[in-house]
Amino acid sequence: MSEKKHRVSRRQFLNYTLTGVGGFMAAGMLMPMVRFAIDPVLKPKQEQDMVQVASVEDITNEPQRIDFKINQIDAWYESEEPRSAWVYKDESDKIIALSPVCKHLGCTVDWNTDPQNQNRFFCPCHYGLYEKDGQNVKGTPPISPLDRFVTEVKDGYLYLGQAKPQGGA
Repeated sequence: MSEKKHRVSRRQFLNYTLTGVGGFMAAGMLMPMVRFAIDPVLKPKQEQDMVQVASVEDITNEPQRIDFKINQIDAWYESEEPRSAWVYKDESDKIIALSPVCKHLGCTVDWNTDPQNQNRFFCPCHYGLYEKDGQNVKGTPPISPLDRFVTEVKDGYLYLGQAKPQGGA
């Protein structure tokens, strides 16, 4: 084969070289930015640690609100988030911890604050009602039961984990 068929002109050589070098430099600048943006998405989601919230002796059969804090990590930001739970002992002395977040629109429910609905959780935003065990009352706005915290008793203290859904209505 002749040399003339495979010759590259100076202009083509410079064009190929500059395009290659420019592409390499652009990739070198963009890759760290892309990695920075998607790295938190690629990290496996970790379960919330168990947090000590109360002495078992202080827990009664009447639901009581217990406030506590958890360490939360959002991507690169670490913070201490305030949380609360409605905690009580059922008839068999098993400890139940319910989330105070209404399943209708996320308002906060209170225990026994509605004079017309004694011994129930009440959501003042849209008059949602829940039974003591967290089950939603049919005919009221909430469509599912209150979430239940994972509980653990260790050395006379109650530890709470993540709140998980109880199931359908």
